[in-house]
Amino acid sequence: MGLFLKKKLKDEADISIWEITESEDELLNGTSVPNNELEEIEIAKSPLRRKEMLAERALINNIFGDKVYLGHHENESPFIQNSPIHISISHTSRFVAIITHPTENVGIDIERLNRPFDSVEKKALSPEEIEDLSDDEKERHLQLAIYWCSKEALYKRVGRHNIDFAKQFKIERFSPHEKGELKAIYTDEDGNERFFDLEYQTVDNHMMVWQIG
Repeated sequence: MGLFLKKKLKDEADISIWEITESEDELLNGTSVPNNELEEIEIAKSPLRRKEMLAERALINNIFGDKVYLGHHENESPFIQNSPIHISISHTSRFVAIITHPTENVGIDIERLNRPFDSVEKKALSPEEIEDLSDDEKERHLQLAIYWCSKEALYKRVGRHNIDFAKQFKIERFSPHEKGELKAIYTDEDGNERFFDLEYQTVDNHMMVWQIG
């Protein structure tokens, strides 16, 4: 299908989503891929991973027009080597989501809502966050999806490696809806706190969370 959604945000950021309906050969033949990325794609063992990487490049080409080259921070979050524009990328088996901003750091995560999130409670939530979880199974599942996507988006935004999601990222209490806003605190290894605002929305049975600035 190609470009599925383009969302212009109020603060100069853009979100673009590509739906991966093409075959690997269709993506490869229809996409201009820099040589270093092509080498990485060719050695990827998983056909699904190769499709994700090709769709990512197809969406990047759609967004920028001119050729741009990707580098990666220490936590593998991407940045553009030949442009000052800030970028963050997330994949599922169906979608590639990219957020860009001309001057501010960004982070984004998208996940299927029909995947299990049970492990998130044990590995990514603080005791206080666990206590805030609903007893209603459906609402609890949505909460866990929002928590996970929020902390993944923050991880990409912060650009640091070896972060303890349960201890260093705190999402303030919220009521889950189809879309909304969140408050978060990141505590670094020296105990310094940074405060972040995030937004989330559901996209065709997926949860997407993003952060700007």
